[in-house]
Amino acid sequence: MLNSPYQIYQQSSVQTATPGQLIIMLYEGAIRFTKAAIDGLEKKNYEATNKNLKKAQAIIHELTASLDTSFEISKELSRIYEYMLHLLIEANMKKNIAAAKEALGYLQEFRDTWKQAMLAAANDAPTGAPR
Repeated sequence: MLNSPYQIYQQSSVQTATPGQLIIMLYEGAIRFTKAAIDGLEKKNYEATNKNLKKAQAIIHELTASLDTSFEISKELSRIYEYMLHLLIEANMKKNIAAAKEALGYLQEFRDTWKQAMLAAANDAPTGAPR
């Protein structure tokens, strides 16, 4: 049930987003949860760390499920996602901030690459074409 205007806005944003925008939203969510987990590790709040790392892992699982396996690159992306999951699990089990920060770096790079790709695609789209 949606209670706040923010929740209604969020649902509307997701429902009207393009597939590329949804991928960026997923990366941004994983980044937000990973940063919160790092903060939890630094403060030794392991309950918050665990909760946020599990959310970041769920998003990476969603990114893996969204891969189009008809493209060769999807196999490489799947391996990278698996490695990010490994890092997040290690961060959770061993309270390893460095592993969480490494995963965060990959998530930020991928998000930024998607943003650049979407911008390039929008600039290359013919006038009047849907973006």
